[in-house]
Amino acid sequence: MQSNQQNGKKIKKIPQRKCVGCGESFPKSSLIRIVRSPEGEVSIDFTGKKSGRGVYVCKNSACLKKALKSNRIQKSLECPIPDEIAAALEQELEKGE
Repeated sequence: MQSNQQNGKKIKKIPQRKCVGCGESFPKSSLIRIVRSPEGEVSIDFTGKKSGRGVYVCKNSACLKKALKSNRIQKSLECPIPDEIAAALEQELEKGE
């Protein structure tokens, strides 16, 4: 049986999430989360703690464009993405690059 301890210290598991643009898995903290609230409102979740259905995109403008063009975000959230949210995502990526 495997142990979660190394040298007497507990190893903390880092949560992984899959980017809808490229399909690769990354640590949750390095991705941008887009969430649809139970009321149906779509927003960017900077905290990663908002309730609702979430989808993750890595901080790469090519992945975001691919996800928006192929409607992967809309399919995952099961609702259309408002233009202002798409613009805010692109702006956020430009700010980070």
